[in-house]
Amino acid sequence: MKTTLITSLVLATALSYTPQTFAFEDSMSLRICEYVSINDKKRLRKYLKSSKLKVRTIFDSVRCNGKNVLVFAASSNALDVGEYVIGKLPVKTVTENLAAVTEHSAHLAKVANKRIE
Repeated sequence: MKTTLITSLVLATALSYTPQTFAFEDSMSLRICEYVSINDKKRLRKYLKSSKLKVRTIFDSVRCNGKNVLVFAASSNALDVGEYVIGKLPVKTVTENLAAVTEHSAHLAKVANKRIE
């Protein structure tokens, strides 16, 4: 009797537990997008460092207004953050996003071209 009672309690507890990762990911994305939109490179770097994240690892998963971080920085005229992101991304990724960056910011397009060369 005790065994079935303990087993049922363990199963009920395990099934009712839902991890809070989605809320963390949403707040993380929101904070990163906020720092990009206001062109605050210092706080973005500090947040990424304190969260033990790298631009390369968050680049594919974080979307700001449906755009990746680099294109969002270009469209928001966040030149400091855009230069920082370009410097941290692999050349292949910068090359893939060059056309979208060129649409929004001539300055970041120059920086991206220098990075590619």
